[in-house]
Amino acid sequence: MIETPPLVDQYCQGVRREELGLGTFEALLGPGGGAPAAGTTFFDTQTGFALRRWCPPLLGLAPHSPPAHYLARRRELGALETERRLLRGSGTGTYLVDTGPPLGLTPPGELAATADARAREIVRLEQLAEQTADTSGSVESFLRHLAESVHGAAATAVAFASVTPPLRRVPLLPEPPSPVEVRAAAGAWLAARQRPPSSAGPVDPAGPSPLLGAHLLWLALSSGRPLQLRTGESPPEPGALAAFAAATAGLGTPLVLLPGYPYHRPAARLAGLHAHVHVDLGPALSGTGARAAGLLAEFLELAPFGKLLYSSGARGLPELHVVAARQFREALRRVLGAWVVEGAWSARDGERVAGLLGAGNARRVYGLEE
Repeated sequence: MIETPPLVDQYCQGVRREELGLGTFEALLGPGGGAPAAGTTFFDTQTGFALRRWCPPLLGLAPHSPPAHYLARRRELGALETERRLLRGSGTGTYLVDTGPPLGLTPPGELAATADARAREIVRLEQLAEQTADTSGSVESFLRHLAESVHGAAATAVAFASVTPPLRRVPLLPEPPSPVEVRAAAGAWLAARQRPPSSAGPVDPAGPSPLLGAHLLWLALSSGRPLQLRTGESPPEPGALAAFAAATAGLGTPLVLLPGYPYHRPAARLAGLHAHVHVDLGPALSGTGARAAGLLAEFLELAPFGKLLYSSGARGLPELHVVAARQFREALRRVLGAWVVEGAWSARDGERVAGLLGAGNARRVYGLEE
């Protein structure tokens, strides 16, 4: 048996507290956007099957209970009791919570109280820029207040994150943009925010002014707090991420990459090249269900063990916290346990590495107490 300490979930968001109808529940269960095929539901996915394996027993049902029975039990218990049972049954001791959009999710303190755990805040850079713009007049005051906001947030935040818009739209420059470029980018963005809303959707720092997104990244790096970058389900511009990682190597600020499958491979290789680069297991492992062990083994082949961090990436449903944590522990048991049985690893080394991936590496990177 491979035992792990209480997990540190190094990237997640809060949950929806209200009672959820079938449509809302399935939308939160799905991969995001779109709809299931006619006559099917998002329970017909690896995530849906994993939910039915791990969550029903925490609510007093048998594993693999039909979706209708599970949702009926959920309604019977109520949202708060369901959330409490699920979160406390996930085996997570610390949550690092991105407080960016969407709205209506439980904040870090509320999530921690319900889960009987600890929680710290991850500040979303794009949201911080929007809040600063709302209280600034001129371009000069906006840029001054933006720098103050970033460094002020660093006093309490555990990390900064840039996860929206997709990273490929933010230039990963090997040096900060010049003051002239930043002023022009900020002016264009602020002017776009003042125009009437259009069908083009919301304005963000990397929309009309991509250089402002790059400026945000370098501001965050100067704070010394770890910076989480979602490399997403499609890769950044070729070579850009590698050049950015090399350019930031001497700053002393950890970079934590959140790659989606199958772009975990270049991210894991970068972690092997640079001491300050780490890789989050969550985005790639989420949704793999019974295949999680194979993907975890691949991570362990590509990156040093001290560079890999667990996360659930969960948002909206407490079930997603359970599924991610149980899948992760099961993958550790299958992969590391098999290597111990085969004699390739000692049992002590297996448990030590499991502890690093599940909690130890995150505690070191983010300076968390035991």
